[in-house]
Amino acid sequence: MSASQWRQEEKLRQLLSVYLIMGSNNCLRSPMDVLEAAIQGGITMFQYREKGSGALVGNERFALASQLRDKCRECGVPFIVNDDISLALALDADGVHIGQEDEHAAEVRRRIGAGRILGVSAYDLPEAEAAIRNGADYLGVGPLFSTQTKEDAKAASGLGAVALMRQQGIRMPIVGIGGITSANAGQVVRAGADGVSVITAITHASEERSATEALRNAVERGLRLRTEGGVS
Repeated sequence: MSASQWRQEEKLRQLLSVYLIMGSNNCLRSPMDVLEAAIQGGITMFQYREKGSGALVGNERFALASQLRDKCRECGVPFIVNDDISLALALDADGVHIGQEDEHAAEVRRRIGAGRILGVSAYDLPEAEAAIRNGADYLGVGPLFSTQTKEDAKAASGLGAVALMRQQGIRMPIVGIGGITSANAGQVVRAGADGVSVITAITHASEERSATEALRNAVERGLRLRTEGGVS
């Protein structure tokens, strides 16, 4: 499937279901082993985010990114690069995810073209509306819960951030971010998100495959309950 096909809105909603974000410094064992187990468990999208203390740089960073991309491509999982547009283009990644402190979304869209996925982090309604105007394909909303994984993370916004966006008419695909586990993933999708993105809920699990399966089951159960309860 091409990146342009992945950008179709309904398909993208499905791909955001269980979204693993990971760099080498997030893993307790080999990143390739973690990714393989997570794919077996059912992740639907993968983001390479090599940031923070102990992150790889230079050739080592590129080499790992290439290996992870190849595994994703082999298994039909979209491969997204966090923030680094040049790396994404060099790897022919399926898309890019940027935060509010990164390059402007409109400029990123210009650089990556129309065929690649563009995700933008949004903390509140104004940031979400700006991301949509500037070419985002999906929103990463949060942090919804307290998290220590991102060293400069904002205070948790709570599930109300997602609910408010839906109430105000935002229909763009949304993935919840920040502090999400299998215990609260169902709440995230019931609030209006299409899926959840996680780091340590998978990368620090004793069995990454089982942890992924638990997340996927929680998301699917939450979506069913949302549909039955009439939540849009």
